[in-house]
Amino acid sequence: MKILIYGLNYAPELSGAGKYTAEMAQMLAECSHEVRVVCAPPYYPEWKVAAGYSMWRYRRDVMRGVRIWRAPLWVPARQSGLKRMTHLASFALSSLPLLARQIAWRPDAVILIAPTMLCAPGALALARVTGAKAWLHIQDYEVDAAFDLGLLKSGRAARLAYWVERVILKRFDVVSSISSQMVKRAVGKGVETAKTEFLPNWVDTRAIFPLERASEYRETLGIPARHTVVLYSGAMGAKQGIETLAAAAAALDARDDISFVFCGSGAARADLVKRCEGLRNCRFLPLQPASSLNELLNIADIHVLPQRGDAADLVMPSKLTGMLASGRAVIAMARPGTSLYEAVANIGVIVPPEDTGALVEAIAALAGDGTRRAALGAAGRRYAETMLSPLSTLLTLDTRLALLTGEGTPTTEAPPVVAPTTNGGVLSAPVDESKVGEVHQ
Repeated sequence: MKILIYGLNYAPELSGAGKYTAEMAQMLAECSHEVRVVCAPPYYPEWKVAAGYSMWRYRRDVMRGVRIWRAPLWVPARQSGLKRMTHLASFALSSLPLLARQIAWRPDAVILIAPTMLCAPGALALARVTGAKAWLHIQDYEVDAAFDLGLLKSGRAARLAYWVERVILKRFDVVSSISSQMVKRAVGKGVETAKTEFLPNWVDTRAIFPLERASEYRETLGIPARHTVVLYSGAMGAKQGIETLAAAAAALDARDDISFVFCGSGAARADLVKRCEGLRNCRFLPLQPASSLNELLNIADIHVLPQRGDAADLVMPSKLTGMLASGRAVIAMARPGTSLYEAVANIGVIVPPEDTGALVEAIAALAGDGTRRAALGAAGRRYAETMLSPLSTLLTLDTRLALLTGEGTPTTEAPPVVAPTTNGGVLSAPVDESKVGEVHQ
């Protein structure tokens, strides 16, 4: 089967949607499909185009048997609602010539990864011209997020954006998302239930697993063995609500047995560092190398997953999968009825979003109860092993594609293990330099 994957983010990005898009492409390629990708140069979560790539030039790569065409895009140094829309629009426009080049290839399926929905007209046009089936996979409801998080505020713009979104969603042959609540949201926006699919993000529990010894990061960071370590690792952006973690660290600074470790990068990192100035119990790490992912996650005695209340079902935090696979206790901030609440309620601790007091109480309680931490960690590990398998998601995707297009035979065996490269708790295939070729256009 010929499959074109069209999305803003891709490897070698270390967190966010790009890691999953790369894994999806590589797993499909390893199952004998012919896979091509149209994407942007890597820039997330630093919001800076990576060294060796250009913001202004087209480029073609080959990674692990997947042909990749990269289109230019503008990356703002500082974000605002208008700048973010311009950023997304720049890729939607610059990628159109690359889509046109794929017409002669005649893909059987075109899979658009959202964000960004601004690319939907191009994806739908390519599918109609070539006779391909059009699939939309939603990692993030960007329109809802833009207004609910205050990035865009105009009432008239909101009405127009939601109307356009509904029209576009109904044009796809399949609309999938990463949580049951996000799938239900698509139905609420007018998508027929029969056209939806649940494709959860995954984690390879052979690569992320509990260590039987103390993590090397304890010694590196000078954290005493008797300390309970509270870890946040992943993107630091507007939707994470990580300012709550700074407030919790300040409230617990008088304790001499709790340490906070914050690892990652993003637009909100500088503010988090500033909020934690003068706190003795906080340590910061930049995004860490792939080889250290499991070691990093195992520094935690408690993983914390903050989330703003107004972002509850706009995104499903991808970092949760690695937290659970590491076999450590998890505290998540979520409202009842949301996907995050449902995922964690029986295997972790739930506190209300943005409630610093409740978070402090939960951390203090778990810090003093090693038996409960161990029980929660074991429950999370079992959940990761049984519910978050890469093969499960791949089988669902491949079977639906085969039925949709009438091409190929659904996958029945697991693809080879994909090595980790992310900090956010999930896997992404590293660039195999021996298989990379570059053509600058």
